[in-house]
Amino acid sequence: MLSDKDKEIIKVLQEDFPLCEEPYKVLAGKVGISEEEFLRRVQELVDEKKIRKMGAVLRHREAGFKANALCAWSVPPEKIDDIAKIMSGHPAVSHCYDRTTAPNWNYNLYTMVHAKNREECEKIISELSAATGIENFQIMYSKKEWKKTGMKYFCE
Repeated sequence: MLSDKDKEIIKVLQEDFPLCEEPYKVLAGKVGISEEEFLRRVQELVDEKKIRKMGAVLRHREAGFKANALCAWSVPPEKIDDIAKIMSGHPAVSHCYDRTTAPNWNYNLYTMVHAKNREECEKIISELSAATGIENFQIMYSKKEWKKTGMKYFCE
């Protein structure tokens, strides 16, 4: 179980990271503890596997990655773990999910590919197809970004 203080720490870690010389001191101050205690507790949360990762969110369009393709793949169920491992290992793939199929939609593995343009997306998808032998797929390009945020927890 998480203590109330741990929940407060997680809340401030989900906010925009302070761009200053001592960002953890600023975050600790928001929680009302010392920087040393803040860092110790964060490390404990990591060690206890209560925090899996911390990272930056890249605003990919602003960084020049204008094309995003959700690619739905039809993968034999007995091969899905091996195929997903190959696809998720590609640096241009940010997400890789196994999903349930539906009537008239036999696609069960989904990858999100980011590139500078559509041609580059299609080249990457062709590489993934060649590397895995999966030739049945559908490419769906993003038209408009409505929302892009990380998940927020303990936001009463």
